[in-house]
Amino acid sequence: MTRPISATIDLQAISHNLCQVRQQAAHTKIWSVVKADAYGHGLKRIWPALASGTDGFALLNIEDALWLRQAGWRGPILLLEGFFDAQELALCHEYGLTTSVHSDWQLAMLAASSGKKPVNVYLKTNSGMNRLGFRPEQVNSVWQQLVSLTQVGEITLMAHFARADQPGGIDDAMVCINQAAEGLDIPRSLANSAAVLWCPEAHYDWVRPGIVLYGASPSSHPQDIAPFGLQPAMTVNSRIIAIQHLNAGDTVGYGSRYRATKKQRIGIVAAGYADGYPRTATDATPIWVDGVMTTLAGAVSMDMLAVDLTPCPHADIGSPVELWGRNVLVDDVARAAGTIGYELMCALAPRVPVVTL
Repeated sequence: MTRPISATIDLQAISHNLCQVRQQAAHTKIWSVVKADAYGHGLKRIWPALASGTDGFALLNIEDALWLRQAGWRGPILLLEGFFDAQELALCHEYGLTTSVHSDWQLAMLAASSGKKPVNVYLKTNSGMNRLGFRPEQVNSVWQQLVSLTQVGEITLMAHFARADQPGGIDDAMVCINQAAEGLDIPRSLANSAAVLWCPEAHYDWVRPGIVLYGASPSSHPQDIAPFGLQPAMTVNSRIIAIQHLNAGDTVGYGSRYRATKKQRIGIVAAGYADGYPRTATDATPIWVDGVMTTLAGAVSMDMLAVDLTPCPHADIGSPVELWGRNVLVDDVARAAGTIGYELMCALAPRVPVVTL
């Protein structure tokens, strides 16, 4: 008998979500962001669900880019953080990869490269997030350097938004971006998931949806994406493997955080933080048991967690449990655990078997 926890990845949901993005950004091209192993969904597993509808794939690791090429993808591939050394730059030339350029050391490496094919460049400007990119007043000079290099092909201006999920959240960033682009006839790629949904003025030439492709909210509030018809692509299920009958005053789990106030039943579920379920989850964390919504009871252990079966009187050994997915939205679980849905999906442990629909 195998341990009952598993994750299901719905490829149709991913294709559907890409179609919803296309509706929101009908006049732009789409980079489907598949970094972090497609946000925990598995790049090798899900890329065909995007391939027929996307214009390009955006990711971090050059190993993933080369794998896509070997798998048959001949369209654009964007390295979001660019190349990290001269060997990777040589591979960009060889395999026709688009690279971001965000620092002087990359400029120098480009100038010294000898690839036979020019490499397309995403010139990254720092629009206020202060992670990567040239300051707006530097961009014109950097663009001129790039234009002068025979090693460089097409150039696109790239930026990232820190607060696109908030009203007016891109205003300051757009001031920086417009300053950077002043006097340049250059395509732009600015919009992340949040800007795709809520900031059409930032769509320009290429958008870069990530979390929305997997059916979760860039704002971490599921109600914010309800109008867009997105579908969760990852569902994590398990089963009840034991039942405990508590009296008033009995406690549950490490630290005795949960204390019964009356007689009640507690279900023990085969899932824990070693599977990727957040240890920080509170007793208010929603869990779907036997078709009924209930909540966590006590601290999450490495391999098990407990749920309150009071709302589920018919639940018993073997009853199905959804930890997140179609019924329990990952953003609701994340909020109860003090984190974001991105982290939960990316943190799904390798030991959890994955089934693809």
